[in-house]
Amino acid sequence: MQEIQITKTLTLNVSEIETTSIRAQGSGGQNVNKVSNAVHLRFDIHKSSLPEHYKTRLLAMHDQRLTDGGIIVIKAQEFRSLEKNREKAYERLAAMIRDAGKIKKKRRPTHPSLAARKRRIETKIKHGQTKSLRKKLT
Repeated sequence: MQEIQITKTLTLNVSEIETTSIRAQGSGGQNVNKVSNAVHLRFDIHKSSLPEHYKTRLLAMHDQRLTDGGIIVIKAQEFRSLEKNREKAYERLAAMIRDAGKIKKKRRPTHPSLAARKRRIETKIKHGQTKSLRKKLT
């Protein structure tokens, strides 16, 4: 059974991912209308074996690849080979899950220092003086 490595400790079984081969768009010559080389990947978050915190973060993501039903849909048609496109789709899914697992650092609101405020006022005064020098004399 093949598994996709997401992090050092987290792996995802390929049997949880539904892949179908479809015809690719774009260039490919005479081959484009005969061979189904693109991959359409569907991954159901609710039915997966991912830990709960990954599931909740994935479902909270605002991504166009995520449907309202909690299914990730990825289309890979970069290469002419079906195997390479399948691997690329798996990589994109793993990257998406990795991004969902990252805990973002909370922003601490800060205030500009007194020196920074003084510098800002001084530059505003200088700028105003240069503009006043451009005025016509009456």
